[in-house]
Amino acid sequence: MTEFTNRTVSPFRYDVVGSFLRPQELKDARAKFAKGEISQADLTAVEDKCIIDLIKKEEAAGLKAVTDGEFRRSYWHLDFFWGLQGVKHVNLKHGYFFHAEETRNDSVQVEGKISGKNHPFVNYFKFVRDHVSRGTQVKQTIPAPAQFLEELIRPENQASVKNAYESLDDLDHDVAAAYHQVIEDLYAAGCRTLQLDDCTWGISVNNFANLKKKDPNADTSELKALQERFLRVNNEAIVNLPADLTINTHVCRGNYHSTWAAAGGYGPVADTLFAQENVNAFYLEYDSDRAGGFEPLAKVPDEKYVVLGLITSKNGELEDKEAIINRIKEAAKFHPLDHLCLSPQCGFASTEEGNILTEEQQWKKVTLVKEIAEEVWG
Repeated sequence: MTEFTNRTVSPFRYDVVGSFLRPQELKDARAKFAKGEISQADLTAVEDKCIIDLIKKEEAAGLKAVTDGEFRRSYWHLDFFWGLQGVKHVNLKHGYFFHAEETRNDSVQVEGKISGKNHPFVNYFKFVRDHVSRGTQVKQTIPAPAQFLEELIRPENQASVKNAYESLDDLDHDVAAAYHQVIEDLYAAGCRTLQLDDCTWGISVNNFANLKKKDPNADTSELKALQERFLRVNNEAIVNLPADLTINTHVCRGNYHSTWAAAGGYGPVADTLFAQENVNAFYLEYDSDRAGGFEPLAKVPDEKYVVLGLITSKNGELEDKEAIINRIKEAAKFHPLDHLCLSPQCGFASTEEGNILTEEQQWKKVTLVKEIAEEVWG
């Protein structure tokens, strides 16, 4: 038996990233609300019912930290941004371009000074807090501060930033302060496990790979400077928080309707993200060749945890158990086995469309993660 057997803080040996497939009842209710056929109260009642049902399923699956499945969101990230003060919901000409598919075209722009006061996600957390069984943790997932900056970097959104802020330093400071406010409010509500979801690093490795493909000797200074900026805003947002608040981060390369947006190993961001971001654990996509090898894990400090996303959430086919165990052993060559854990590579529904698999297949994936973890770590 290992010291993880009785762990009381995240990450646990077997875990999930956060989002789950939306039940048809919830999808239907959201569609009716969009058409004006039901009220916000009606939609909230359906959300409440579906979240309570999900919590029961998560607990039955043996998960020690549960989420609301992101059932009150349309997107894993934009809904949080829309909840900040000083921003507005906009629709651009295009959505995000994924491999062979384009997303919906929602985005966010700045309309004033940004703040984190009265964020609706605090009440979302309280609802889950009030409906879990005794001893079950609630993991609150939010997009990382860097992800918000990534959204504002989109060409169509840059003018709104310039109208509201004289300098990028002022913007970054306000973003970090807004996040800090939301995190403090979540903590006051009882949150002790927070996960920052962050695709900026997946975008970064993709940009490095594309640049080097065009010219092996290309100047990467601008890309590195952006990494440093993202690192600063993430770390500033989580500085001087209570010691009993566990903050982890999740990194992937895009997860929309079973498609992906970026490719490239972690090497180009290891010295920044792994070595310097002040989080407790890294949940890392590792379900395909697009994530590269395990060698960059050597940059993660030994006392920190790595949650290996070796089980794909993009399809329902179950992985071979022995093959996954062998990959865990391979990863242990670069980071201590006692500080490794296992999860799917991402959520099952980063947006309300969800990935292309059934709910039954989703839960079989969760069961497989648990079975493998128990076999590897006891």
